Amino acid sequence: MLEKFTLKRDYYAGGLMLLLGVGAAVTGSGYKFGSLARMGPGFMPVVLGVLLAFLGLLIAGTALGSSEPDDKKFLPPNPQWFGWFCILAGPILFIILGHYGGMIPAVFVCVFVCALGDKTATYKSSLVLASGVTVFGVLLFHYLLNIPFPLLRGVNL
Repeated sequence: MLEKFTLKRDYYAGGLMLLLGVGAAVTGSGYKFGSLARMGPGFMPVVLGVLLAFLGLLIAGTALGSSEPDDKKFLPPNPQWFGWFCILAGPILFIILGHYGGMIPAVFVCVFVCALGDKTATYKSSLVLASGVTVFGVLLFHYLLNIPFPLLRGVNL
């Protein structure tokens, strides 16, 4: 009976999702919830937090029902540290450049750095991808949705 409760990687994944979901739901409950027709600022965090917590329970539950042993290591045999660094650095650079530079440099650098995290990516392909996403993002968020995020800080466009 005790061998059924050995810790598996899915327990950790489910537990992390459960923790994040409950945290989002609790944090979102501090805001006005609203209704489905007139959503308040707390509606989406609470609903998505509950869904994430439910998915975490499902993932942990599938690990409980599985009879396969989980003797795999948490890290793959050859972790791609540079890729992980690029994926984590992209959003951080977006925050910094968004605050000091505006939408255009923030989106461009975020996508460019994240694209370099792919070991098959080249500088040219990352540049093309970043340029395309930046143009699309500016058109969508600035011109179509009118999001109040300046394109360039200090320059009125």
